[in-house]
Amino acid sequence: MRILCVCLGNICRSPTAEAVLRKLSGGLIEVDSAGTGGWHIGRPPYGPAIEAGARRGYDLAPLRARRFVTEDFGRFDLILAMDAQNLSDIEAMRPGASETPVRLLLDYAPGAGRRDVPDPYYTGDFEAALDLIETASEALLERLREEGGG
Repeated sequence: MRILCVCLGNICRSPTAEAVLRKLSGGLIEVDSAGTGGWHIGRPPYGPAIEAGARRGYDLAPLRARRFVTEDFGRFDLILAMDAQNLSDIEAMRPGASETPVRLLLDYAPGAGRRDVPDPYYTGDFEAALDLIETASEALLERLREEGGG
């Protein structure tokens, strides 16, 4: 199973989700992240995101931002958007023949009471974003185990 996590700049939410999914899966799934915007290409995640992840045992420091590209539809089995705008931007790039599922990460955590992971770059609440990402990641991995895919 290959999963791609996507947010806007690929410096907060999607690298956090990448690190969380990688650690919680024990390396049994391939995980990457990307952003729909290209402002931060090649840069590490935002410092407060690295720090919040580190407090919970997730290593975001080696990750580097990259931009989502059309070819990602063929490289991944599942694409997870962090919010509805990311999902819309991803779908706008979908090649005609692609059937790769694109879902909101929080679709896997219906009890969270929201569909979008708020962007902590703007809210400043990295812990709340991490809570949502962990909850949804755990639920997604459980579903994959039940389906025999993770």
